[in-house]
Amino acid sequence: MKKLFFISGILATLAIIAGCSTAAYIEQDNSVNFANYKTYMWVDTRASENDESKRVTAYADISVHNAVNDQLRNKWGWTEVSNDQNADVLINYDVFVQRSVQTQQDPVYSQPISRYYYNRFSRRWSTIYYPSQFVGYQTYDTPVREGTITITMIEANSDKKIWQGWTTERLGNSGITDLNVGKSVRNIFKNGTRP
Repeated sequence: MKKLFFISGILATLAIIAGCSTAAYIEQDNSVNFANYKTYMWVDTRASENDESKRVTAYADISVHNAVNDQLRNKWGWTEVSNDQNADVLINYDVFVQRSVQTQQDPVYSQPISRYYYNRFSRRWSTIYYPSQFVGYQTYDTPVREGTITITMIEANSDKKIWQGWTTERLGNSGITDLNVGKSVRNIFKNGTRP
């Protein structure tokens, strides 16, 4: 009986954790047969050919590349190549960090009070206790940062977008971490399984 309670407690905890993942969205070209693709290559997008400026999201390159490579190798069975002549699919990513404001509400309760009164029949002082009561909500705004990771796949021969997945997560004080990136990428590929 104790084992049953222990196992059901673990399953309930896992169900709650799985339900807390952020939503991931997928767009894909249904006319494309993904079984025909076996190789991919990472590409950089720039505003123009002469654009030599550093990208703001360059700090996330290694984290995103490692997380996506892991998913494509292990789940889809694809191989990364370094020459675009041999690549079936070109992959690109984008990270967008946005500051916004979230409205939060906290419940407000009154202070509990005690009143003393004199009972003339018993000729004693007595106490009446009034517990705290719900008064309403205190509403306030909190600044938050949200990071959106978008992964795009383009067919190498036709330059046609065949798959795109993205998700948005709230960032902590430390900004985008390897853990955030890995979780977001796994979430995108979990919800956007290859047909």
